[in-house]
Amino acid sequence: MKPTLQLRIGQQLTMTPQLQQAIKLLQLSTLDLQQEIQQALESNPMLDVNEDIENEQSIPESDTQAELLDLSQNTDTKTRQETEDATPDGEWQEQTIPDDLAVDTRWDDIYQSSGPAGNAPSSDDGMFDIDSRNSREESLQDHLQWQLNLTRMSDTDRLIGLAIIDAIDPNGRLTLSPEELLSGFEQDAADIELDEIIAVLHGIQQFDPPGVAAADLQECLSIQLKQLSSDTPWLKEATLIVHKHLALLGNRDYPQLLRRCRLKEEQLQQILQLIQQLNPNPGESIVSSKTEYVVPDVYVKKINGRWTVELNPDIAPKLRINAGYASLVKRADNSSENAFLRDNLQEARWFLKSLQSRNETLMKVSTRIVEHQLGFLEFGEEAMKPLVLHDIAQAVEMHESTISRVTTQKYMHTPRGIFELKYFFSSHVSTSSGGECSSTAIRALIKKLIAAENTKKPLSDSKIALLLTEQGIQVARRTIAKYRESLTIPPSNERKRLV
Repeated sequence: MKPTLQLRIGQQLTMTPQLQQAIKLLQLSTLDLQQEIQQALESNPMLDVNEDIENEQSIPESDTQAELLDLSQNTDTKTRQETEDATPDGEWQEQTIPDDLAVDTRWDDIYQSSGPAGNAPSSDDGMFDIDSRNSREESLQDHLQWQLNLTRMSDTDRLIGLAIIDAIDPNGRLTLSPEELLSGFEQDAADIELDEIIAVLHGIQQFDPPGVAAADLQECLSIQLKQLSSDTPWLKEATLIVHKHLALLGNRDYPQLLRRCRLKEEQLQQILQLIQQLNPNPGESIVSSKTEYVVPDVYVKKINGRWTVELNPDIAPKLRINAGYASLVKRADNSSENAFLRDNLQEARWFLKSLQSRNETLMKVSTRIVEHQLGFLEFGEEAMKPLVLHDIAQAVEMHESTISRVTTQKYMHTPRGIFELKYFFSSHVSTSSGGECSSTAIRALIKKLIAAENTKKPLSDSKIALLLTEQGIQVARRTIAKYRESLTIPPSNERKRLV
């Protein structure tokens, strides 16, 4: 083999840093984009937030009033204020009221307040308590330990109570049996007996929320029924069903319940209403979860009979190049300082260009989606049309991977709610007339049929498939079951009601 030189002509796609940055920003969600922008502002001195300068230079009304007040006061008052500033906190000085006072002079301007410092924020000013705002939320264990500390018991029982509380999950269920709790104590507490653990457990089961520290669902419901008043209607029958026929109740086998409990249908209905008032997961009433709000990326509105799409201006701050630092860059200077400024200026320009490209691509894709799904905006989910990534990619002349990045974790605010852009894409099912029906529209039809069904005789999956076939939509029974499960709708035997 002899080494030789060969000349070839070809095309190759190179992932430049600019392209990598544009792709990265394109697939970021709103929260991730805000973090990326904040990180760029902290690392690049050439980037600056384009704020309203006029608002910063305007003088607040309160400051203007304070300035007029200072001008209206005489020299003696100014001398008195300088003396008060030099006075240590907590010390009181004898003060006299000046002869000449301004009309808008307040009592606090003359006499020193005996309360906190005047510059400290008060509750009247709408300020929050910093400790309460930054404190962590109360958990179920904290709530139970607070009740345990208020209960009079021995040190041994308190030790057992803490072990029981630690074994309770966030739903309020006891994850360990009394025997397992007994084996978990250390050697120095070997004198603890099983009866003591059971006694303390029964005491904790009377704590708030009702039904806490139960081993299973049956015990949880039984504890809550025991805490009801003895004159509660149908309490005895509800206790009997929970103790002996809970499996039949879970399977909604109402005819068997009527026979075994010797009840009428109206009576069983009232008993079930009492049982439904109980909480199977009592711990959820104590554990508070933080509400996370979805920030839409685009808004869709109907203006003068036309649907318009516009970007959300609040999802990211407006950035600009810092003119002061940019003017320091010198073309002929090769020093390290000038190279640093020049590199950051180029990176800032790339970053702004990538953000602009992201917004333009998001606007193009959202506009095409709205044009394709006008039926959904006008009439709802049943008018949703089939749509795949290839259709939008062909319309905007981009690759399908780019459309996938744009529609992931991006949300659209419409008059019918906030939806992820992925929601408007769905497969299609052929109809008997030769057309196509979206899978989202089929889900909406299934939900509508189930909502209008007879609760005594719920529609089975086969019956729903037959009803859709009569409307010209050919869907198999297993497809109906898949769509029903995606809507978190139980099967027909679990949807049966007595009403």
